[in-house]
Amino acid sequence: MLKTLSFAAIHFTVAFTIGYLLTGSLLVGGAMALVEPACNTIAYHFHEKAWARAALRRNRRAAADYSAAH
Repeated sequence: MLKTLSFAAIHFTVAFTIGYLLTGSLLVGGAMALVEPACNTIAYHFHEKAWARAALRRNRRAAADYSAAH
């Protein structure tokens, strides 16, 4: 979870900076920094969980293949 929060902090900063630089508006930059990264942070968390599950399945499959071969 710490990795996810770190990613969120960086993402919020980047989103605000780009929103502000493109529009010159603190309000738009702030809105972009809240909405878009919040959605991406949640998606990233589930993406990481899915990759971890996939790695576990690969490891189990490799162990089963190894056991079958020996």
